[in-house]
Amino acid sequence: MASVASAAPSNRRAVAAVYGAGLLQGLALVTFPAASAVFTSRAAYDLTSAEYGAMFVPQTVLAIAAALLGGRIQRRWGEKRVFLAGLVANLGSMALLVGSRFALGTHALAYPLLLVATALMGTGFGLMVPALNTLAAGLFPARVDVAVLALNALLGMGTALAPLLVALFVHLGAWWGLPLSVGVLLAALLVFSAPLPLGTAGAAEAEIARSGRFWLFIAFAFGYGIVETLNGNWAIIYMRDVLKSPAALASVALTLFWASATAGRILFAAIERRLPARTTFRLLPWVIALALVAISLVPASARALGVGVFGLAGLGCSALLPLMISLGRADAPAGDLIAFYQLGYGVAAFGITPLHSRAGIGLRALFGGASGVALALAALAAILVGVHRRGARERPGRARAPGQPSTAGAR
Repeated sequence: MASVASAAPSNRRAVAAVYGAGLLQGLALVTFPAASAVFTSRAAYDLTSAEYGAMFVPQTVLAIAAALLGGRIQRRWGEKRVFLAGLVANLGSMALLVGSRFALGTHALAYPLLLVATALMGTGFGLMVPALNTLAAGLFPARVDVAVLALNALLGMGTALAPLLVALFVHLGAWWGLPLSVGVLLAALLVFSAPLPLGTAGAAEAEIARSGRFWLFIAFAFGYGIVETLNGNWAIIYMRDVLKSPAALASVALTLFWASATAGRILFAAIERRLPARTTFRLLPWVIALALVAISLVPASARALGVGVFGLAGLGCSALLPLMISLGRADAPAGDLIAFYQLGYGVAAFGITPLHSRAGIGLRALFGGASGVALALAALAAILVGVHRRGARERPGRARAPGQPSTAGAR
């Protein structure tokens, strides 16, 4: 952002703090699924599939709670305190993850430490993401869309880098190097940010009635959380167990998924004049459905193709979350959408396990079946675009709530 260069030093420091936190939040969030091979390895934590899936229950529950309460917390504490609290929660999560390595061989201690670590991660994510979007919008009030897009691109960059960095540290024989590095950076950012004049005392949110449109957006958020997390949390295990890929190639598949999601978000924002946001919103669920079917059909002899179709799935997921928030801003609070997105995350993160290990449904069948969820998203998207157009005619000139950022970079 060109305006940063001419900004006051204190404002430049605030920009560095907010956008640096976005990158670190992405790294921290994906550290756990990126290390899935470590958690399920007999030479390390030796978690069963059920234990690995259940590891994300505390994260999901607390992320949902923080998202639902986020607006109230911000009004009471102000964005800066929420931001700092999110940093502390993320730092605690990384510290416990690193500390759990000293309990290897003592399952009764190591697993509870992992559960508390994911609980803190959920708390940090639920607090940080709404606060970061509000702070980014406040730093660049004349270019809110660009500011929020840049923030989400950095967060996505962090999610894309995490699997590669985990693979690098595993190769060096120290998988815990990533959470240790992220923890050190979070601690440094906490010290750097504490004296900065970040945010305000909080802005009042507009009251939104729970109409039929509200529930359609909620259903979309829930379904999107399922398909994104199915890829994000299970890609490495799918590549390893189904396609018999080496650990490095499995990590590349997850990295490509998140990298494609990040690149697609920037791409669709850049070409919106040629490909309108509403068209993109209707198109991308079909891309996800195609990718999920392709993943379920890739033969074990074509591992490189498996990596490629996970990249296609990332492209399909790329712009849907910010577009959902953009189109739904008059009908569904962002906190509610994020909460139900997290609920979908929970269903895919730990709901897959009983279907796979207890019901005996293979991962190929689960990925292929999830294409039905993507097709449901395509139907919802078509309805919601029509609803949005009718709603815009019914509410001409409706003003944005004071202090409310526009979107997560949807335009």
